[in-house]
Amino acid sequence: MNAPQPPHRPGAARPGAARPGAARTALLRAVTEVGDEAPALLAGCDGDTPVPGSAWTVAEAAAHLAMANELMAALAAGAQRPYGDGTPGSLAAANAAALAARPERDPAVLAAQIAEQAREFTAAATPRPGTAPVTTPLGAMDLDTLTAYLLTHMLAHLHDIARALGRPHPLDRRRVALTLPFLRAAMPRVVDPRAAAGHNACYRLRIRGLEGFAVTFTDGAATVSPRPPRRPDCTILTEPVAFFLIALGRLGATDALLRGKVLAWGRRPWLAPAFPTLFTAP
Repeated sequence: MNAPQPPHRPGAARPGAARPGAARTALLRAVTEVGDEAPALLAGCDGDTPVPGSAWTVAEAAAHLAMANELMAALAAGAQRPYGDGTPGSLAAANAAALAARPERDPAVLAAQIAEQAREFTAAATPRPGTAPVTTPLGAMDLDTLTAYLLTHMLAHLHDIARALGRPHPLDRRRVALTLPFLRAAMPRVVDPRAAAGHNACYRLRIRGLEGFAVTFTDGAATVSPRPPRRPDCTILTEPVAFFLIALGRLGATDALLRGKVLAWGRRPWLAPAFPTLFTAP
C-alpha cells in the first residue's frame, strides 16, 4: 500500500500544537469534561449489559473506572498506592481484587463517582508542577503523563461502555491528541517479550492531523523518539480514533487496514498489520 506524505512547511505550527502551559490546561480540562460525561452516558442503563470483548458488565466497567479515578486522584495528590507490578497479569489480578472490594453496582452512583474523582484528580494536579514524579500502575512517570494516562483510561472504558449500550462514544481527534504523551511513554513498557523477541525494525507512526513519532525495535526492545533515528522500514498513517483503538486493543490492525483507517508504505510495508501484536495493551 502506498500513500503520499502530506507536506509540512518548515517552521509552521502543526495541527493541535500548543504552548506547554496551554497544553497542560487543555489536558486537565479534558479530564474533567470526560468525567462529567459519565452520568449522561450511564443514565437509565442496565448495568448487567455485557461489554463486547470483555468479561465485564457495564456496571463492572463503571466500578473499575470509579476505583481507578480514585486511585489516580490519590497519586496526583502525592500518595503512594501500590497497584500490581506493571505487568498485564498483575494489573488484571489487582483489578479483580479491587472490584471484589467494591460491591457498588448502581450505574448512576458509579457514574457520579467517576465524575467526582475526575474532578478530585484535577484539583490535586493543578497546583503541582507537571514534572512532579509519581509512581503509577505502569511505573514511574511525571504528573502530566499520569494525567494523560487517566484520560486514556477513561476514554477507553467509556468507549467500551458506549459500545455496549449503543450510545455515542467520547472519542475524537482533540482528545486522542491529549493522550499521546502517555501512549508514547507506555509503548516501551508494554512490549510483549515473546512477540517481539529478536525483532529489529524502525517504524514511523503518523497520526492524521496530529504529531507523529517513531518506534524502533532493537533485538526486541522498543525505543520511542520524536523522529526516526534512521530510514524507517515501515511508515504507518492512521486516523486518530483508529490509532487510539488499535493501541488500546479495541480494534484489529487488519480490520482497520481493510476499512481504509490505516495506510502503510516503505521498504517493509508488510510489517504494519503485525505491529500492534508486538505490544500487550495495559
